[in-house]
Amino acid sequence: MASSWWQQIGETIASEFSDLPDAEQATRVMLRLVLAALLGGLLGIEREQKGKAAGVRTHMLVAMGAALFVLVSQQSGMLSADLSRVVQGVVAGIGFLGAGTILKGHVKGHSDEEQVKGLTTAAGIWLTAAIGVAAGMGREATAVLSTLLALGVLALVPRLVRLLEKPQPLLKPDGGDRTDKP
Repeated sequence: MASSWWQQIGETIASEFSDLPDAEQATRVMLRLVLAALLGGLLGIEREQKGKAAGVRTHMLVAMGAALFVLVSQQSGMLSADLSRVVQGVVAGIGFLGAGTILKGHVKGHSDEEQVKGLTTAAGIWLTAAIGVAAGMGREATAVLSTLLALGVLALVPRLVRLLEKPQPLLKPDGGDRTDKP
């Protein structure tokens, strides 16, 4: 009697871990989650180097979480049409997380000027979730390409903007510009 009870417990535990029935499935899930974490981490490293609040761990967790949502849905046999609702939920949920990184405040010394900060970080978190979804759905090449393009945008666009900006004349305390001849 006691041995059948322990056998039943063992079988129950084994059945609870049956979502990865073979090495192929376990490898696929591990690859997708690890890839999502690594790609999210690359974006997080860039943000952390810029001194932003959402860094490596945040981006890794967002990418892995998004990948896991779609992975589990696929494993449960969800149809593609139904999977789109899962993706919509991820997008909406990440919107709330991204909104938390956006701050609006006054420019120091100018109480009438407002400044918005965190938009790029919020957009980066949103993109990181999309990359996680791509990795989770088995679109590894798309996830890698998206990450590389995002890193290019974050690294190259600020340099391009600085090159294209026209230098503004410096103002003297009396309001005239310093390029005026005395």
